[in-house]
Amino acid sequence: MKSKPQIAVVGAGAFGGWTALHLLERGARVTLLDAWGPGNSRASSGGETRIMRGTYGPAQPYTKLAARSLKLWAEYERRWKRRFLHRTGVLWMVSSRDDAYERGSLDVLRQARIKFQELSTPEMKKRWPQINFSDVRWGIFEPACGYIDARVSCQAVVDAFVAGGGKYRQLAVSPDDLENAPLHNLTLSDGSRLKTDHYIFACGPWLGNLFPETLGRLIRPTKQDIFFFGAPAGESRFTDAHLPVWGDHGERFFYGIPGSDRPGFKVADDTRGRAFDPTSGERVASQATLKRVREYIAFRFPAMKGAPLIETRVCQYEQTPDSNFIVDRHPRMKNVWLLGGGSGHGFKHGPALGEMMAEMILKDGEADAQWRLSRFPMRPKKSTA
Repeated sequence: MKSKPQIAVVGAGAFGGWTALHLLERGARVTLLDAWGPGNSRASSGGETRIMRGTYGPAQPYTKLAARSLKLWAEYERRWKRRFLHRTGVLWMVSSRDDAYERGSLDVLRQARIKFQELSTPEMKKRWPQINFSDVRWGIFEPACGYIDARVSCQAVVDAFVAGGGKYRQLAVSPDDLENAPLHNLTLSDGSRLKTDHYIFACGPWLGNLFPETLGRLIRPTKQDIFFFGAPAGESRFTDAHLPVWGDHGERFFYGIPGSDRPGFKVADDTRGRAFDPTSGERVASQATLKRVREYIAFRFPAMKGAPLIETRVCQYEQTPDSNFIVDRHPRMKNVWLLGGGSGHGFKHGPALGEMMAEMILKDGEADAQWRLSRFPMRPKKSTA
């Protein structure tokens, strides 16, 4: 009888946690490691909420992946008798002169069977009068999408993993010798060693530090400021009961999540920030970015002009050069998988990506070419002569 494979997953965020759970459910013996815990404030999967959407432009894999994740979120919510995906709908506002991205999304949404409505500006004004649509040309509304509870769902995945017999250890992995093939075991922060058959590294912005030779130039953590504003007392138009999640594609891309029992009316500028150290970087929001966001709110949501700032967050994207994920084996180690490069849009895909990873690893498969490291030109090594 063939023994169950032993697998180590490093990183308990959206990618690593779901991968560990799917592997466990398929019969593997899995150890999940995380330095600070699932959904911690240093992680890219930390914070309260993330957007669930299907609009991704033409000719890409993410709409189909989002469609699968929508089904898996619903399946696990039923299983756990908890709700993490709040289906407020997502409104994509087209205020850019170039709408090829949005036009190209429509057929892909149809193919993935994600329900959507193409809305004119008058239709949007009638449905959401609290938004100023003066420069918006048209929109896409996805009624089955919305926002996900981020931190608590990461913890729920790990709880289910442990309840199912998985082993979770809150320990860091030493970066020493990780790229000296072959990888026989991991050295952990408590001095112990962990030996398994396969190793999966899904540790977000730390991937470049752990694998500097392979990923150091491909994973760039960037500082991203998030702001929460307080609506006027008794004002319900800016809650998730009356307003969808939105994305606003103009000269800059702004996005937001309406208030509920969470910290308030969430707004952020998606522009990639400066380089940031996720371990030791101090998470203080930029005053310049706050000024820009306030100006945006005053224009797009006039009744929120001058709203008090009640909370800020600093997270990070682990940005790849082309904003696509990295899903591949280490080029010199067949038993080492590298999973990351969420680039600010990865969280929603956790359930489907974890399912895909489990199938590939257990069936000795290969990732799609669009996610492989071979898409990036190799940088020649410096001569030591």
